Amino acid sequence: MTDALKSPQQELAERFQRAVAKAFGPEHAGMDPLVRRSDRADFQANLAMSLGKAVKKPPREVAQALLGALEADDLCEKLEVAGPGFINVTLKDDYLSRLLERTLRDPRLGVPTSEKPETVVFDYGGPNVAKEMHVGHLRPCVIGDCLVRVLEFAGHRVIRQNHIGDWGTPFGMLIEHLLDLGGAENAAELSLGELDAFYKAARKKFDSDATFAERARQRVVSLQGGDETTLELWKVLVDASTRAFEKVFARLRVTMKPTDTRGESFYNPFLPEIAADLEARGVAVVQEGALCVFPEGFKNREGNPLPLMIRKSDGGFGYDATDLAAVRFRAQELKGTRLLYTTDSRQSQHFALVFAGARLAGYLGPEVRTEHAGFGSILGVDKKPLKSRDGDTLRLIAMLDEGRSEAFKLLEKLEPDVPKEEWTTLAETVSLAAIKYADLSSDRIKDYVFDWDRMLATEGNTGPYLQYAQARQCSMLRKLAPGEAVNASALRVQHAREHALALHILGFAATVDDVAASLEPHKLCGYLYELASAFSSFYQDCPVLKAETPADVRASRVALTDLTRRVLVQGMSLLGIDAPERM
Repeated sequence: MTDALKSPQQELAERFQRAVAKAFGPEHAGMDPLVRRSDRADFQANLAMSLGKAVKKPPREVAQALLGALEADDLCEKLEVAGPGFINVTLKDDYLSRLLERTLRDPRLGVPTSEKPETVVFDYGGPNVAKEMHVGHLRPCVIGDCLVRVLEFAGHRVIRQNHIGDWGTPFGMLIEHLLDLGGAENAAELSLGELDAFYKAARKKFDSDATFAERARQRVVSLQGGDETTLELWKVLVDASTRAFEKVFARLRVTMKPTDTRGESFYNPFLPEIAADLEARGVAVVQEGALCVFPEGFKNREGNPLPLMIRKSDGGFGYDATDLAAVRFRAQELKGTRLLYTTDSRQSQHFALVFAGARLAGYLGPEVRTEHAGFGSILGVDKKPLKSRDGDTLRLIAMLDEGRSEAFKLLEKLEPDVPKEEWTTLAETVSLAAIKYADLSSDRIKDYVFDWDRMLATEGNTGPYLQYAQARQCSMLRKLAPGEAVNASALRVQHAREHALALHILGFAATVDDVAASLEPHKLCGYLYELASAFSSFYQDCPVLKAETPADVRASRVALTDLTRRVLVQGMSLLGIDAPERM
């Protein structure tokens, strides 16, 4: 990003750092100026308190000295010291106008690419073979897809990993049940709605038929031993399930591709070698017949060391070993420098244990960061875990169908000029916006309530509200006179509402950077909602297309409208939400 496209916050921070060096010496120049948005001015610099302690001077005296050394006449309309030493900053309209013009000309809308791009390996999605995706898979798909979009836009190389459950003891009963039904041809016909029924029938037979259960156990031995026929049947089940997953991913419009899938079975061949390696180096020890690693700082409820179980006492391997192998592969083979996982927050301790075990084993270099972006539960309006109407686990495809139906009802109340043949696509688009935004706008670690009436509202902090705000801007721009076009050089901030809107637009880059670092999508949602609200206030007080609006003011406000629209569209795209031009 060029100097001219630095955000006001960045520019002020650098100017204050130079003022610190000039007034108090270069040894203090690295101190964070703590430039933040303020309700008392455009920005507030709060460094005088901490700097005062360092130089042993009263904060107000420090603040006055900084103002004397600050070179910012080209940026600032007003500077004042308030309270114990806060520095309030009001920016010049001309400065904001120059930044807005350059932002409108910039394809990235002022968002820089990272100066230190990383290879991010992101684990999200994670359905299980022969089980239908349900409401519990919504959050890892939606949150994960939003974050990979943000990270890629920020300039990082992102490797998606759909870590599916495609290995283990259940496959003995599933393969035997498949054989009872006629073999591979039956699995090839398994459709989305039949996966759960297939699994439940196999489980019922396993629990009630001792002969079948014994056959299933023997089939597991054949599977783990690499029996060719068994592996072929296993692959048929995996392929049928994967096709079903892809249909759901397509409905959700997430960016996961079939090539991003790497299931538990992929890591199975590595597990004996990892166990032997860790045992030989003394990283893992045998306790009660099981091979375990004991990272420091982890205790169970009884206060005893909590093990990361590499090999079970019966010689088998479980999730601990598979996840450890995945960490090793992602760091050493995929060359990931930031390994991210988004799953239910109840798995936080498990992943912390796996990460600690991987470091103890030497599988992670010092440059590799590991993070678990946990999330809370989806609740119904009764504040209990969301279920279907009959009390079963809610199928994800059923939720999407219901959302489309509810969105149809909404469209009947909106602008009637949308052609009816577009309603199906638009209903899908609006319902996905409602679903995704409701999920992403809540702090991901918290539970949230799933309520169609609130989620589909076109007023308030919702996805359809953002879509509707953007569609209104499109409608305004369609009303331009023949030959009239958006002109970036016409941008001139003159009104207080324009000033406020400009400041918000110019905060987009900082918001993207914050979300890429914190993995908190609700910050982007909050930014976009505030941007749409700021535009609404601007539009109420600043006529754009009315006949009495002077030509130069009209041209400026048209450009400001288009810039706001572009930021909204880009921001919604990072959330995984489409921006229809009509609603």
